[in-house]
Amino acid sequence: MPARRRPTTGVSPPSDVADLRPARYFGQMPIDERPQSSLSDTSDGLLIYDGDCGFCTTTANYARRLLPDDVAVEPWQSLDLELYDLTMADVLSAAYFVDQEGTKHRGHMAVGVALGRMPVPFHPAGWLIRNPPVSWLAAVIYDLVARYRFKLPGTCSLD
Repeated sequence: MPARRRPTTGVSPPSDVADLRPARYFGQMPIDERPQSSLSDTSDGLLIYDGDCGFCTTTANYARRLLPDDVAVEPWQSLDLELYDLTMADVLSAAYFVDQEGTKHRGHMAVGVALGRMPVPFHPAGWLIRNPPVSWLAAVIYDLVARYRFKLPGTCSLD
């Protein structure tokens, strides 16, 4: 794992952060050049979330308890995003799951991959979220939750 940085507070995303989606919003992002993974050989992946968002932090803490010990769950504020070929706009708009091969899964696909590594009954839900037709609905729901997460319990401030 890279050296931890202190979480920053008061980070204001651009006003149009909701429109900063990769070209292929539904599913796995294309990777032209995979970054050198800082995941250890014993790690099975990394779930990246917004540590300044209370809803995201609460959800990530719940996931941390259910995921195997070899899956790391870290706020983006404590990571060197360049190691994962991510930008601040990327991590402010969605959660990411980076697997051991360096493949990045964004948004609902990140949730699906994380759920897929959890025990039953979550494991089958992860498979459903990653496959059509459920994945189509999951993408829409994830987008709505991400866009309006500041209005959900455990609020976050994007002002």
